[in-house]
Amino acid sequence: MTQRPEGLSAYIAVTAAYWAFMLTDGALRMLVLLHFHTLGFSPVQLAYLFVLYEIAGMVTNLAAGWIAARFGLTSTLYAGLGLQVVALLALTQLDPNWAIGASVAFVMLVQGASGVAKDLAKMSSKSAVKLLAPTEDGGLFRWVAVLTGSKNAVKGLGFLLGAALLATLGFTWAVLVMAAVLAVILIAVILFMPPGLPKGRKGAKFSEVFSKSANVNWLSAARVFLFGARDVWFVVGIPIYFYAVLSDGTEEGNRAAFFMIGTFMAVWIILYGAVQASAPKILRANERSEGDLIRAARNWAAALFCVPAVLTVAVLMSSGQEEWLTTTLVVGLLVFGAIFAVNSSLHSYLILAFTKSERVTMDVGFYYMANATGRLAGTVLSGFTYQIGGLPLVLGTAAVMVALAALTSGKLTDQTTEAYT
Repeated sequence: MTQRPEGLSAYIAVTAAYWAFMLTDGALRMLVLLHFHTLGFSPVQLAYLFVLYEIAGMVTNLAAGWIAARFGLTSTLYAGLGLQVVALLALTQLDPNWAIGASVAFVMLVQGASGVAKDLAKMSSKSAVKLLAPTEDGGLFRWVAVLTGSKNAVKGLGFLLGAALLATLGFTWAVLVMAAVLAVILIAVILFMPPGLPKGRKGAKFSEVFSKSANVNWLSAARVFLFGARDVWFVVGIPIYFYAVLSDGTEEGNRAAFFMIGTFMAVWIILYGAVQASAPKILRANERSEGDLIRAARNWAAALFCVPAVLTVAVLMSSGQEEWLTTTLVVGLLVFGAIFAVNSSLHSYLILAFTKSERVTMDVGFYYMANATGRLAGTVLSGFTYQIGGLPLVLGTAAVMVALAALTSGKLTDQTTEAYT
């Protein structure tokens, strides 16, 4: 009988908690985007709704790395789940009679709280893998790929769930249902979390969150551009374009458009998650050296650049919202998702390979601060570029950001034993 890997029970518990969180996170994003678009919010105003979410992520990841090192990973995981419940309940207090400015400010604040919650849970889960995963036979890459890939598949289901709940229950009841389910999950995790995660160390200093590793810093820079390239089309541009194509403006037309947009976003993220989970096999990681995988990060980013570049040309060649263009966009963005997933999975592995166990929460927090910075840039640019230049500018901006991700990935070196001085 095969011996159960040490730490597997804690890994399963952390993964389950992370799944529950990301299901509500994906659903909430789709609920907010579609609900406020139907209320007449412009692309830039829609982007504003998510700005504080990403800013909160930048600040939270730096602080969370230190908090987890000081007080333990379970404390940040529980705090993330609990804060998301509070954010969901707060969102039910939104009054449709408020002025648009007041509504934007309120939702931005609630989304900011949700952003803090997301990154507390995310940093905790990713750091736990470094501490719990077996080191032999590519175990670290496999475990982080499963966590990251499954998380994104679940988040994809959340997009579909959010669109479906909005169409069937309405905004307020949809948010209440999600808050209730997540509260039950939180209670269960607190009661049944197995041992295996560190409790923290009293001597941890906040200044330690800033990495002195060149590889960690270059990888973090590449992460900024990679996720900026995704969110510049993902957050506002493509959903609003598809809404314009699919809805006739009636309530029934809106409902059908919600389901179709939610389905596409869900399929995209589920595909993304499935490819992420399979990345170690796609890359034959157990047969390759770390240096080979570092070079692969640059090469896969270069391949990704081709997709938004080709889609930009296709949009420029079209004369409007033509059927062939919509089909091309759907296929092209699915291809983008598959290649992007390999890039993302490589990054998630490399950050854990580059860091050391004693400062894993610090480096992972810093790295995900960079991730949030990229998402913030992509979020702002998504609404701004769509409003001033439409889809061509959105996709062209994505292509430029992927090119920058490839250039910064090229700065990584095979020096994973760098000393921290």
